[in-house]
Amino acid sequence: MYPERLAGAGPTEKPRGLAAMRNVNIILQHYNFTGKLTNRQTGDEGMGLIRTTFAIISCIIILENLLVLLAILRCLRARRWVYSCIASITVSDLLAGIAYLSNLCLSGKKTFQLSPQLWFLREGILFIALAASTFSLLVTAIERYSAMVRPIAENEASKTLRLRSLIISCWLLAFIIGLLPLLGWNCLCNFNACSVLLPLYSKNYILFSVVMFSIILLGIIGLYISIFQLVQASSRQTSSRHSRKRSLRLLKTVLMILGAFIICWSPLFVLLLFDVFCETQTCTHLHSLDWTLALAMLNSGVNPIIYSLRSVEVRRAVGSLLCCCCVKVGLCKPGNWYFAPGHNCSPTPWDQVRLAGSAPLHVMQGWR
Repeated sequence: MYPERLAGAGPTEKPRGLAAMRNVNIILQHYNFTGKLTNRQTGDEGMGLIRTTFAIISCIIILENLLVLLAILRCLRARRWVYSCIASITVSDLLAGIAYLSNLCLSGKKTFQLSPQLWFLREGILFIALAASTFSLLVTAIERYSAMVRPIAENEASKTLRLRSLIISCWLLAFIIGLLPLLGWNCLCNFNACSVLLPLYSKNYILFSVVMFSIILLGIIGLYISIFQLVQASSRQTSSRHSRKRSLRLLKTVLMILGAFIICWSPLFVLLLFDVFCETQTCTHLHSLDWTLALAMLNSGVNPIIYSLRSVEVRRAVGSLLCCCCVKVGLCKPGNWYFAPGHNCSPTPWDQVRLAGSAPLHVMQGWR
């Protein structure tokens, strides 16, 4: 079970020292037992061109999600409830980008320098982000559905409070699920139960995670099918064309987010299922999830683009934030910008500045 020889453990080594050394090399033992070291190449020890490219993309994902999050918190937090859900998804995308970047930086030979606890934390952050994103999509679907079927309008303040409490609860649950291996649901004491792709993770935990997320996604799809049918039915009854068009546009936006999530994460789910039902030492084709994980991370970069392309309010909020930053760092003069009255951001010292006696150089209203 422990085929490798531990460096420095001679025949006269004390039992306690040998046990401590075995504990230090537990990650190497698991990687060796599951066969993950079989196809390992010398180029895997450094960052390399591909990993460096992925690291740069991760930084871009982090920056764009941070930009959208700040714009929502600054300009749209007090508006419609859907922006609380979008903010939650954005935070999960931001966390996913950070998780992937840390995974790249701590991979290769640095993997074997980690303690088991740090290894579980490195991998667990990604599961936390995945769980939080899935739960946020579920909350959005439930709120959309309840808004369609509930005949009496709920007080906006109480709805926002309830929704934010629900989102916080979802994040707490996501942290618990993502850290379950660190809390004890792992295969440190049972090599035969170990995953090939994630050698310290129990196959039972991976199966639990994939099945749970798949069931939630199926439930979300079912809810949106019902919502679409309700919107279609109500559109025949309502006389307000603007209201109907706005509801359909919001529905299409959320469906695009859900579709991007399924397309980007499905290959990883399928690969993990193959891992679960494959014998540990016979899965010669399952030794890397780099490309499927990169595709999953691409979802975190696509979501902010969807928000910006589909929502005029998000575009205005992001544009306003960028303009204010440019003014504050001195890239342009305050008088060069004009923010139309009623734009989505609450007034700041830099907002709604007019140059007395002259026309504005740039008018920021309705980027359509």
